[in-house]
Amino acid sequence: MAAQEIIAELRSAAPVIGPSLLAADFAHLEQEIRRLEEAGAQILHLDIMDGHFVPNISFGFPVIEAIRRSTRLPLDVHLMISEPGRYLERFRKAGADLLTIHVETADDPRQLLRKIRSLGAVAGLTLNPTTPMGAIERYLGEADLVLVMSVMAGYGGQEFDLQALDRLRYMRATVGGNDLLLSVDGGINDRTIGPCAEAGADVFVTGSALLGPRDYRQAMEEFRSLALAHKNIQV
Repeated sequence: MAAQEIIAELRSAAPVIGPSLLAADFAHLEQEIRRLEEAGAQILHLDIMDGHFVPNISFGFPVIEAIRRSTRLPLDVHLMISEPGRYLERFRKAGADLLTIHVETADDPRQLLRKIRSLGAVAGLTLNPTTPMGAIERYLGEADLVLVMSVMAGYGGQEFDLQALDRLRYMRATVGGNDLLLSVDGGINDRTIGPCAEAGADVFVTGSALLGPRDYRQAMEEFRSLALAHKNIQV
């Protein structure tokens, strides 16, 4: 599917719940993907960590390729890595449909975002909660998606940072009603998804609050209902 088609589908389907496969049972990864598909997932989120830009290490190209063989859903690949420009072509070839880079990892993200678009993928830009929003403003014209991090990238078990709501509102006001997708990642659960929707988010990345020993369809429907209820009272 072409990048613009993915953007259009996600915007029309918003609010979109993005299950983070980092929280999946990797001993039964294909079954987990199938369960998420059957539950109505429209996108799968993959967190790539290098042990350098962030302190943890997750998975690389062979796992992405295996996931790609297991599903036709768009793969939303979040690069929490140093020097992402070295690997964009390989991630795209491995199966990434959306590629999001951190503004902190590039001297000129503009060139990387253009490269992602030239590869036929959705170009995403993100930043940590400690990075000023002004750091990404000059690059918004080159991005298709902005990911607002509500926790520091690469650290597990963090509490949702309430300043993310102000960042979402600011970004929604900045981009208005154009085609740019607004995503949020970190601490998304049944308490935080509603306020994020009200603040303007379109895509909600969630891991441990969704995946695990529960009914995925019921959980996704509950999350989407909460987001819809709050999205309808946006101001």
